[in-house]
Amino acid sequence: MKLTVSKIFTFETAHALWGYDGKCANIHGHSYILTVSISGPLIQDENHPKYGMIMDFGELKEIVKPQIVDVYDHCLLVRKNTPHEGYADVETAFKKVWLTDFQPTCENMLVDMVGKMKDQLPSHITLRYMKLQETATSYAEWFADEQ
Repeated sequence: MKLTVSKIFTFETAHALWGYDGKCANIHGHSYILTVSISGPLIQDENHPKYGMIMDFGELKEIVKPQIVDVYDHCLLVRKNTPHEGYADVETAFKKVWLTDFQPTCENMLVDMVGKMKDQLPSHITLRYMKLQETATSYAEWFADEQ
């Protein structure tokens, strides 16, 4: 039997969307909620310390935290090769600025996160779903079966 399990992560990130025609062109931040769902076979060995699990939630956290949460948390994301790039200047006093190759929208951030996750999971584990919630009413979703 294959099941899917999910773990939720939270982090704070600021971004600005260069060229956008609304308020989001200005620096602003969000309390993001990331859901990561994986599937795989249940461990059937009764003597295995992870018996009955697909993967220990702690192990999943050990993958997601350094690859995504630690990278994005309390970071300012701005697209490079735009005037926003100036925020990365040391004199601005921003200590954690990521000059992205992409417009740092919720959708593009999720694409980046999915890419980081795909290669980090053990071979018997499948990344099934990811959701990045930017506000209480707005989010982007990725489904493995729609690729």
